[in-house]
Amino acid sequence: MRDQTWWYVARSGGIVAWALAALAVIWGLQLSTRLVRKPAPAWVLDLHRFLGGLAVVFVGVHLFGLALDSFIGFGPAELFVPFASSYKPTEVALGVVAMYLLVAVEVTSLLMKRMPRRVWHGVHYASYAVFVLGTMHGLLAGTDRSNVVFQWGCLIVSGIVLYMTLVRILAPKRASRGRSAAGRAGTAS
Repeated sequence: MRDQTWWYVARSGGIVAWALAALAVIWGLQLSTRLVRKPAPAWVLDLHRFLGGLAVVFVGVHLFGLALDSFIGFGPAELFVPFASSYKPTEVALGVVAMYLLVAVEVTSLLMKRMPRRVWHGVHYASYAVFVLGTMHGLLAGTDRSNVVFQWGCLIVSGIVLYMTLVRILAPKRASRGRSAAGRAGTAS
């Protein structure tokens, strides 16, 4: 019987990375929702940043496990070049692209104070793509794609992300801090 340790490392690393990225998206949506008390306590933003950073770490665990697993035989090209894999090239490419987008979101988040907010915000919207592509990658390429618990987990978490996105879009906008209710009423007519 061959040693499957690295395959289990790759599988668990991928699932944990997906769960952490999903939690980071959900927490970020919670942070940005207009229904949440502003300003939020510092720990709320810290948790969001921690989840995103930890997701990157576990993507690294996923890649490390894949690189060391002798059965799948992934080398640097299969790990880092979309469509280079002979095993489910499109499905694996979804994961590769999600990884690059996750890294871009994380790097720009670390450099947020040194870049224009509009640029940071635009790149941060890629978090949605990270979640969608990562979910598709797990459901289409992952060994656990036929696991009912994994499928239901993906469905429930996707529902939460969709719900939180709709809340963020449809929630009434908060008044700007610099304008009073009377000032807004005067300009509305």
